[in-house]
Amino acid sequence: MCTSVIFRHVVRHSLSQLSAVMVKHETPDRWPALLTLLNESTKSNNPQDRQVGLLLLSKVVDSNPEAFKPHYKQLLQLFGNVLQDVTNTTASYYCILTLTAITSYTGTEEMNLMRSLIPRLIIALKHLIQADQNQAAEAMEVFDELLESEVSVLVPHIAELVRFCLEVSSDVSLSDSLRVKALSCIALLIRLKSKAVLKQNLLAPILQVVFPIMSATPPPGEEDPEDEENSDGNNDSESPKHFATQVIDTMALHMPPEKLFKQLMPLTQACLASENPYERKGGLLCLAVLAEGCADHIRTKMLSSVLQTVCRSLSDSNQVVRSAGLFALGQFSEHLQPDVSKYHTELMPLLLGYMSSLNEAKIGHVTKAFYALENFLENLDDDIESYLPTLMETMLSALHNTDNLKLKELAVSAIGAIANAAKEMLVPYFPPIIESLKGFLTDIQEEMRSLQTQALDTLSVLARTIGKDVFSPLAAECVQLGLKLTDAVDDPDLRRCTYSLFSAVSTVSPESLIPHLTAITTLMLMSLKSTEGVTVSTYDKQFVLLDDDDDDDEEEDSVLEEDGENEVDNVAGYVSLVENAYIDEKEDACDALGEIAFMMEMCLCAALHKLLEVVLPCFLQVVKQEHERQVVMGVLEAMNAIIKSCQGEALHTPGRLEEISHAIRDVLKKKVRAPILPLLLCCKCGWRQGSCRALVQSPAACACGWG
Repeated sequence: MCTSVIFRHVVRHSLSQLSAVMVKHETPDRWPALLTLLNESTKSNNPQDRQVGLLLLSKVVDSNPEAFKPHYKQLLQLFGNVLQDVTNTTASYYCILTLTAITSYTGTEEMNLMRSLIPRLIIALKHLIQADQNQAAEAMEVFDELLESEVSVLVPHIAELVRFCLEVSSDVSLSDSLRVKALSCIALLIRLKSKAVLKQNLLAPILQVVFPIMSATPPPGEEDPEDEENSDGNNDSESPKHFATQVIDTMALHMPPEKLFKQLMPLTQACLASENPYERKGGLLCLAVLAEGCADHIRTKMLSSVLQTVCRSLSDSNQVVRSAGLFALGQFSEHLQPDVSKYHTELMPLLLGYMSSLNEAKIGHVTKAFYALENFLENLDDDIESYLPTLMETMLSALHNTDNLKLKELAVSAIGAIANAAKEMLVPYFPPIIESLKGFLTDIQEEMRSLQTQALDTLSVLARTIGKDVFSPLAAECVQLGLKLTDAVDDPDLRRCTYSLFSAVSTVSPESLIPHLTAITTLMLMSLKSTEGVTVSTYDKQFVLLDDDDDDDEEEDSVLEEDGENEVDNVAGYVSLVENAYIDEKEDACDALGEIAFMMEMCLCAALHKLLEVVLPCFLQVVKQEHERQVVMGVLEAMNAIIKSCQGEALHTPGRLEEISHAIRDVLKKKVRAPILPLLLCCKCGWRQGSCRALVQSPAACACGWG
């Protein structure tokens, strides 16, 4: 009997999938029999028939949601009836999947119907959780779709939705995936509707649930992923604890610090004073993730006190707490500059003492120590001089006296941070550094790849900081090394770092690049044109090429909310970026081409003309055809740098000025594939809207104080 049931289930799914494939090519209006079957089965008095009909409906609608748009009102009315029958949880599951599929395609005429569904949807999900947690976790994605596409539908039900998500998040008997979905929904709601969350007094209830999750003790015999023995410090944890911390991070980025800290600090202080090490860790993680979003508030009102708290944590008896303290110090060093560097006389001895007693076995712990040290060093400038002997002894010792490749990689990265601060002061240590790097740079074994890539990055930093007289003798060798590596190894990260090395060498010895200019530019242009590893954004349908009627284009509809809340983040909902090594490679290729062109202009006119004749046409092609916003922005910035530095030489070719003008016009009129949105620039410091939080919150004023 059981085998027969499973067989029928498989057959139903297979037939539904087949129908879904057919709907992609034969739209429902041209397949009336399908519509008739769906109408009869989904309204049947037989629960099994309804379930089968809703399964079929979910599959065909998901395969081609827009084709069913004329039937959305009818579907939403159907969903209302199905969700009321809480005894048939499988039918509710298929119903919710269908609702998820159509959400981003609905218009204003369906809003009222969708809004009325939310209470029933929440009740149905509660029953689905009891029946099948895996199905419930998948079904909860409907809230992500609603928040990203139709957030106004949820606004009247924010309190009810938050209470539901908190109930799920706090229930330790439920699966981690389900609890993570609930916490993720809360974070997204805060990002998009922080004012509504505050207005409805939901901040305190959220914190009361989030803090116990964030500071929970792992089950006996287990550790948090980042604290495990062999952790490399790069855990992308999908645990409730990780997402609870993200909720605090999101609050810091999108809520006024005065309102947030009033509710937050009593809970944080209670955790920090606890005898439970995991509660102390939770308090430190809270301070750490506040550093970015609430930087100004912390800098001006509480920097000294929080630094004292973090410093005390570095001598805590429990390594879990010490690791969290190192992470917090790294966050402070990254986001609370320049103020935090003023405390170098107190912090550097602590860090140096810590580095001398690190246990290599806990590589995740070691990684946090290096993270804190690097971020602090980057801003020391001349104050680094007194610490330089101890720093370099520690780093060179790590390179020579350990077999742990991760520790070597961390030391090589730290040398780059030291070089950025020390510059010419590092000259006495240059020979042993280069001697160590050579061994990593020439070893092309797969297990050495990460270390090799980091060595290339650090070599680029040295080229820019150590001084022309010291580095120039190595310039030609660096160029040959880079070309040899890109020829021998197919790896986007390695190519990216090689392009940065070429760019750095051009600032020291541009003449070293001239014999290899054709090979170098060919490599970079191939990276720009490559489609390997690139996926089109799920929202690219919003930004397809427009028609050729340039004169009669109407103004684009604004995607910003009328109340002005979280404007940039709402725009981000329509710009789904693909962040991977291939995109980073393209960006670095753009930057390198722009800088090399600038240096060629200063070095040799003939080489410059040759470079521009190859580079600019490729840039223009990328602007027109590339799907990724990051890449196109990089190309536009590189073109801007070239035109500013080369001026008339960049526009020497007949028709080039017209081509560039048309490209700029197409970007402004959104006639390119990439979703390039208008950005505000601060006229003093150059921060783009979306990068500077002050501009996001108040476009009239940047963090630098300039209007």
